[in-house]
Formats: sequence, structure tokens, C-alpha cells
Amino acid sequence: MSNTTTSLSIDLNCDMGESFGPWVMGNDAGVLPLVSSANIACGFHAGDPATMRKTVALALENGVSLGAHPGFADLQGFGRRVLPLRPQEVYDLVVVQVGAMAAVAASQGARLRHVKGHGALYNLAAGDAPTAEAIAHAVRDVDADLVLYALAGSKQVTAGRDAGLKVAQEVFADRTYQDNGALTPRTEANAMITDSEQAVKQALQMIQQGTVTALSGKQVPVTADTLCLHGDQPGAVTFAQRLREAFKAEGINVAPVA
Repeated sequence: MSNTTTSLSIDLNCDMGESFGPWVMGNDAGVLPLVSSANIACGFHAGDPATMRKTVALALENGVSLGAHPGFADLQGFGRRVLPLRPQEVYDLVVVQVGAMAAVAASQGARLRHVKGHGALYNLAAGDAPTAEAIAHAVRDVDADLVLYALAGSKQVTAGRDAGLKVAQEVFADRTYQDNGALTPRTEANAMITDSEQAVKQALQMIQQGTVTALSGKQVPVTADTLCLHGDQPGAVTFAQRLREAFKAEGINVAPVA
């Protein structure tokens, strides 16, 4: 019998590049050294061309994997409002955003590695098959080698695989869950976990045990390929450091999705 054990690994991703014009969102420079993948806004829900360029450069300086973060065209609502788009319109929206971010990466001698929807678009795709399929087909048609990040156990996972994409199932340390594996809507008071120790405990449970405790107390199975860190939350750098310390103590490697 072999004594070799398989070490656990997790990709730590963070939404980045969400500033635009004179308005600053998050502490990208502080968070980037602590994560393995960056989801960079493409100028529709947040970000602008200059911010896209600068964020790609900063990610490359820190050896962080590049990802496009497409969302609804809703700067005022920060992409957190559902827009009534047909699947073809969703497809077009994602093609343009991923294509633009791929071009920004290419201009700096780099390539995109993944795509992760933002906000309302991401949440809609988790439960709505036509939206999920539109996103998956858009990603595939731009670059079939891109990894699609999707809420663990969601319809976006199925759509991505059906489209022939590699899918990374995503979990959240600082969001609460429902019995069906969905995230608690941000409109509800208990949607966010504000206690860092509780959030770290939830992250470790998802990675090590493959479950998350829903608000009801039910143990819900999850697959944790990548863990989201919200860079716009207060104390994001401190929380990222705490996660890295906990992962190191537990022998969990942090690396981009293979």
C-alpha cells in the first residue's frame, strides 16, 4: 500500500478592475499578491479600457491567471440588476466582453485563462438554462480552451460541460447558502458572512469535506474547484491573508485551476 496522499488544492479568485474614471473600487494592488486568479471587469458593469490594461499588467506582475468578468451593461447598478435580454443578446454581450479582454491580454503578450460572469448575469445563469447556454456558447466560440467558472452544482456547470468547456465549480466563503445550493440573494439581510473566522471555517469545510452548511442547518454537497474572494468588501486584504494562513496550516495548496 502506498503512503502517498493527494494534497488538496484550491484556486483563489477575486473580482478585479472594477474602478472606472476617477471612481475607485477595491484594493486590487493589495489583494492581487494573495490570489491565484483575477476576474477582470470588461467595461460593461464596471471598469474602462485603461483600467482593464492596468489590471492585466498588475496581475501579470504578480503571476496571477487572467480571466474575463463579463456582466450586464449596467454601470449604474453595478451589474447587480437583471436586464431582460434574450439568449442571443446575452451571447452577443459575452462575446464582445470576452473578446475585448482577450485583446487586452494579447496586447501584453498574455492569454486569458478563464471567464466568470458577474453579479446578476452570473446568478441568472446559475438557475436559467437558456442564459447559461448562451454564456457557455459565447465563451466556446471565442476560445474553446477557456475555463468557465460557474456556481457549484448550477445549470451553468451543466451548460458549460455540454458546450465542451472545462468548468471550474466555484464556492464562496463569505456568502450564505440555501438548501438547494443557491446563494442567498444579496437583497436579504443574511446573505453575507461578515465574521472572518466563520467565513474561513466555511471555506475549509467546502474544500476538505465537500459540503456547506445552509442557513437551515442542512449539509449541502458542493464541489470546490475555485473559491471567490470579494475584493470590494471591507478588509479584503486582511481576509485574503487569513485565508492563505488557514490554507497553509491545513496543507491546502493555492494555485490556478489546472
